[in-house]
Amino acid sequence: MGKAPGRNDRKGMTLIEFFDRFPDDTAAERYLAEARWPDGPRCPHDGCGSANVQMVKSRKPQPFRCRTCRKHFSVRTNTPMHASNLGFRVWLLAMYLMVTNLKGTSSMKLHRDLGVTYRTAWHLSHRIREAWTDQQTFSLFAGPVEVDETYIGGKAKNMHAHKRAQLTGRGGVDKTAVVGVKDRATNRVIAGPVADTTAPTLTGAVETTTEQGATVFTDEHKAYTPLASLGYAHAAVAHSAREFVRGPVHTNGIESLWSMFKRGYVGTYHQMSVKHLHRYVNESPVATTCVLSTPTRS
Repeated sequence: MGKAPGRNDRKGMTLIEFFDRFPDDTAAERYLAEARWPDGPRCPHDGCGSANVQMVKSRKPQPFRCRTCRKHFSVRTNTPMHASNLGFRVWLLAMYLMVTNLKGTSSMKLHRDLGVTYRTAWHLSHRIREAWTDQQTFSLFAGPVEVDETYIGGKAKNMHAHKRAQLTGRGGVDKTAVVGVKDRATNRVIAGPVADTTAPTLTGAVETTTEQGATVFTDEHKAYTPLASLGYAHAAVAHSAREFVRGPVHTNGIESLWSMFKRGYVGTYHQMSVKHLHRYVNESPVATTCVLSTPTRS
């Protein structure tokens, strides 16, 4: 029998191993605490960070008390789990399911798998997606990088007549643009929705993420033309002439990300609102961080 298509050597924790490792909330809480505070609990309240912490035997109102700022806290404090009444194992299982599904996990599936309401599953999944957004500073890519944009939105032929009547054009019109920059050296991707695909927006995405002088590979979109004058070594492939690879010049890496992302759109989510699109981008199978900007149109 021949090998199954695609990769069959992925490593990770099975569901059986998950439940063996986390048989109850106590084990899950212990794991989260050790991951957050490997050297012992520290006060997570803003402006404190003290290690002078005492355990509260009754665990009321919370299991830890900071002797410096005199505030109580738990492993949930100032995390996506903040003020949540869900068990720690439910949170960990939700994270596990979302991380291990390449094409994403819908809130409806989480609702069924976790035994929570759909509303709870929806908020739970979006909190986790938001946690994947890297709001901290990062090192600029040294290059070479691949840059490409894609458009997210439903097909007109699948829309109800009253929805089609609201459309104003073809192609990417009425859809939301997402631009991504992939660093070949690290395979890291920085991506996010943008308001348009004009030259200032697309070249701005490169300037925000990539060191000046780096090699940048794109398609022949004219909006990328100013990159050379901005100090980048710019090379492009002409997709319109059916040129997809010219030596090292191609955008196949970032386009592979778009391909997987759209499979999730079509097969898992079916619709992504502009308001939350940046969170769905963060859930893509390749680590995507640092939302570039959020589109201003509704």
